[in-house]
Amino acid sequence: MVLNYIWVGFFLIAFLIALLRLIFLNDLDIFPALVESTFEMAKIGFDISLYLTGVMALWLGMMRIGEKGGAIQGMYKVVGPFFRKLFPEVPAHHPVMGSILMNFSANILGLDNAATPLGLKAMEGLQELNPHKETASNAQIMFLVLNTSALTILPISVMVLRAQAGAADPTDIFIPTLLATFFSTLAGLISVSIYQRINLLDKTILLYLGSLTLGIALIIWYFSGLPQEKMATVSKVASNVILFSIIIIFISLALRKRVNVYETFIEGAKEGFGVAIKIIPYLVAMLVGIGVFRTSGALDYVVEGIGYVFHLAGVNTDFVPALPTALMKPLSGSGARGMMVEAMNTYTPDSFVGRLVSVMQGSTETTFYVLAVYFGSVSIRKSRYALTCGLIADFSGMIAAILISYLFFH
Repeated sequence: MVLNYIWVGFFLIAFLIALLRLIFLNDLDIFPALVESTFEMAKIGFDISLYLTGVMALWLGMMRIGEKGGAIQGMYKVVGPFFRKLFPEVPAHHPVMGSILMNFSANILGLDNAATPLGLKAMEGLQELNPHKETASNAQIMFLVLNTSALTILPISVMVLRAQAGAADPTDIFIPTLLATFFSTLAGLISVSIYQRINLLDKTILLYLGSLTLGIALIIWYFSGLPQEKMATVSKVASNVILFSIIIIFISLALRKRVNVYETFIEGAKEGFGVAIKIIPYLVAMLVGIGVFRTSGALDYVVEGIGYVFHLAGVNTDFVPALPTALMKPLSGSGARGMMVEAMNTYTPDSFVGRLVSVMQGSTETTFYVLAVYFGSVSIRKSRYALTCGLIADFSGMIAAILISYLFFH
């Protein structure tokens, strides 16, 4: 229901602003631009779904090999106690836990292409356990919000874009991004736990969260000691070595159990096509709504209004030019990426704004995109409090990104 109001709101607000621009500014191009944006975003939605078909076939095939070979079960033994606390409705040792684990691992490594199909596989498994098929279950909401908060240790794509923009040190946003995404994930976890009455002071949860915090601290310590020019290279190589090593381990364990690896891969890959086709209408609907909202200029007016309020309050407004990236991030990953590149080109990548938008880009995931794709893949219509908690995580990540960037770069 919330998504319904938001989606309709995108169109109504876009129409009202476009009408005002036509009447008062004699902007004759605004309505043709709105219509053009609907076709453009519909095409983008289909292209994304088409691209996902191949990627999903690859990773769902690999997941099936991992399941047959016992690799997923082995990984689950390590983190199972923590997952069982966060997903109490999911039976212990249920196969879906493997998909959840692999999805989180891909997100942590900044491997979006691998994370999405694994996440869709996990959502499909959680839907099998869902007694109310059109309403999101507690487990599905927890999984989705932790995805939108997107704990990412290696923001490779952001560093690459900074390098392409000519940044003197493309990796200088590494530690600030790691801190911002950690706070975003923590905010998402706490908000969902409050709704679901999960005791975060439980010894098991505290042990795992404490270990995660220690691990992040060690990563920060290690990368802080590296020469700046080597940081991006080490991050990129390490994440991809880990990913390909996982593939080899899956295949090796499957061979050890005398599994027909090729046939098993084909069996899992076939599932990717059905899921990719199913998400097309949901993805197109969300992207078209976002497209008309952005094209109408509504986003620009919101940013200008926020900047004016902070200026009146006497607050430093150097962060305001980065707000388009922050506001677009929950709506569209490609849109936020485009605004980040635009900001770096306008203000230079080594400026405060250039660094801030980079930290913002790496601190959270695209909530509306994830919501549309993940819930759309299993025909969930009632998202309950998933959007609220996802936006709390986004907001916390963006606030953390601003404050941390002031601390590091201002």
